[in-house]
Amino acid sequence: MLDKLELFIVLAREGHFGRAAVECGISQPSLSAAIRQLEDQLGVVLVVRGTRYQGLTPEGQRVLEWAKRIVGDARTMREEMRAAKSGLSGHIRLAAIPTALAMIPRLTEPFQAKHPDVTFSVVSRTSLQVLSQLDNFEIDAGITYLDNEPLGRVTSVPLYAERYTLVTAEGTLYSDRDTVTWQEMANVRLCLLTPDMQNRRIINQHLEQAGVTVEPTLESNSMVVLLSHVSTGQWASIMPRNVAHSFGFAKEIRMIPIVEPEASHLVGLVATHREPFTPLVSALLHQARNLRDSDLD
Repeated sequence: MLDKLELFIVLAREGHFGRAAVECGISQPSLSAAIRQLEDQLGVVLVVRGTRYQGLTPEGQRVLEWAKRIVGDARTMREEMRAAKSGLSGHIRLAAIPTALAMIPRLTEPFQAKHPDVTFSVVSRTSLQVLSQLDNFEIDAGITYLDNEPLGRVTSVPLYAERYTLVTAEGTLYSDRDTVTWQEMANVRLCLLTPDMQNRRIINQHLEQAGVTVEPTLESNSMVVLLSHVSTGQWASIMPRNVAHSFGFAKEIRMIPIVEPEASHLVGLVATHREPFTPLVSALLHQARNLRDSDLD
């Protein structure tokens, strides 16, 4: 049944029998047969079927909640037994919002120094994707904003406060200033992250509070793309201070704090709330608590 519950979770996540079968590495008929066997074992219909997948029944939604709990507990048990036998080892899947990617070595480097048999994969995701992938067991932990939009049932460890700067080339508007205001951003030719990014929504909020509406002439979901355009001298951008510092700009690029107000938002590590945590996630949360005591601003 455990294998069938894992298949059911993937089907609910993908919303399509064909895609779910590919994700699971089995044929579509095999997946369909496994779901029907699960329905027979439980005595309820889980999936609304027509010519294609049409969603879960109310019973299916309830079984999905149980399936996530059972599969999560089984994975925790397996990891605990492996750790008890041979020490902490395995693979941690981490997803982070783009503005947090630059600080991840501050977490992974000391962690691997303590636990050399643990490997990482790190992907860039929106804040909504981080939470969705946590819920669907696609990642083990995420780094995202903690204080701006609802997080749901997660355990969180604050890491640093994100503060904002105007990143612009020497010789451009405001480049000779020590500070600029949110209201003055209306006069700047901006390139910004795309609207699906929470960083962009935060920036929009502060601009609206300042009574300003801006229309960026370039948008991207990549900080590298934004930085490369800033370096041309034809664009400026609004970026978190820690991100701007991490790229080690040449002297021709200036980072000017934005004030009135000097806004800040908390960023931290999140993991699905469960007791006990897997040994890997537990160790990662411990490392994050150590990290938050240092200054990452």
